[in-house]
Amino acid sequence: MADGNAQSRYVKLTRDQAPLEDITPGELNQPVEIPQLNVRRCSECGQPLPESYQAPADEDWTTGICACADDPESCWTGLFCPCVLFGRNVETLRDDIPWTNGCVCHAICVEGGLALAAATGMFHGIDPKTSFLLCESLLFAWWICGIYTGLFRQSLQNKYHLKNSPCDPCLVHCCMHWCALCQEHREMKNHLSDNAAMPVPVVNPPPVQEMSSKDDQESAVAPPAPASKDPESTNLEMQPL
Repeated sequence: MADGNAQSRYVKLTRDQAPLEDITPGELNQPVEIPQLNVRRCSECGQPLPESYQAPADEDWTTGICACADDPESCWTGLFCPCVLFGRNVETLRDDIPWTNGCVCHAICVEGGLALAAATGMFHGIDPKTSFLLCESLLFAWWICGIYTGLFRQSLQNKYHLKNSPCDPCLVHCCMHWCALCQEHREMKNHLSDNAAMPVPVVNPPPVQEMSSKDDQESAVAPPAPASKDPESTNLEMQPL
């Protein structure tokens, strides 16, 4: 029996002591962010890349800027509904952006500006003051549209390591907007068709192996051959030649 005068190993807590800090369950199991491990790596060899590294843009476009007739469908869509063609290009390039968002933004800048200019000229007439205001508004809307669509063209070039064709992406859209939309659509269409044409290796699964019981193993063993009743065959002797 333990001695009653022995000092207890437990500490008695009182109400005067400060409460302990509450710890939420699972708080100690949160992942730790290590900046040294968050580095860009090469997709081929896995080596870390510097932050300022940019993939070389040395690939040519599959079609030229003026080859709109190579794909009649995108040519007619870009001519009469460029906002729809731009929305499709954005959706193909970025899965997280629906085609309606790009279509609406393009329609506000280009189609909306043209519709507003036509309505202003129809109801207020065309005079020097109105013409200057309309030209200034249209140039500003066209400049905004060129920058907006040029950024997506630049993303497409970075994705497929394409060269500037024929010049800066924003400048291309400002000067040859409809041709640039058709060229981008053909480029993504050709790359998607190339990926779909790649052969997929077929791997046959290994045969299924089953564990047999002891009775099955005993039945699988072949019975011994019966002994021959011929005495000549049983009494074999070696004779000299």
